[in-house]
Amino acid sequence: MRIGKINIIYHYIYDIIGYYKKWANMLKDKVFLTSTDTTIGFISQNRDRLNDIKKRPKDKKFITAMNSFDTLKKITRVPCNYKKMVRRSIKTTFIVKNESFRVINEKHHSMLLDRLKWAYTTSANLSGDIYNEEFAKENADVVVYPLKSKNTKASAIFKLGISNIKRFRG
Repeated sequence: MRIGKINIIYHYIYDIIGYYKKWANMLKDKVFLTSTDTTIGFISQNRDRLNDIKKRPKDKKFITAMNSFDTLKKITRVPCNYKKMVRRSIKTTFIVKNESFRVINEKHHSMLLDRLKWAYTTSANLSGDIYNEEFAKENADVVVYPLKSKNTKASAIFKLGISNIKRFRG
């Protein structure tokens, strides 16, 4: 009798994992319009869709927003000298090996990232233009309310080397 109960529990857990994977794959190609930690922006795991929407060059890189430091460790390796700085940073973008990332601590933004784990993030406008709410809502698959215009300064950007650090903005 005990083996039967274990099989039922196993199949139940397997079903839950299957539903979660289907749900996660559904979100993978969506473009979200949401308030980010610095501005209103597009978030997606599909880089090509974001390039098409913004009409920007394909070779231009995106900032990768991450929900936690565990996710960051799976994607890149932060030099030992700067781990503490990255962990304590707020609204700061780091470049390591020509890939940029930012760990998000802001509550509203991180609720979406907790479901995606990571996503490319960019401002919700045509490349080089100012924010246009109509354009943003037309091109987003999902609009996450409330859309709060924060008009805060852009995030600081640091390039981290093995033994040196270079400030680009902020």
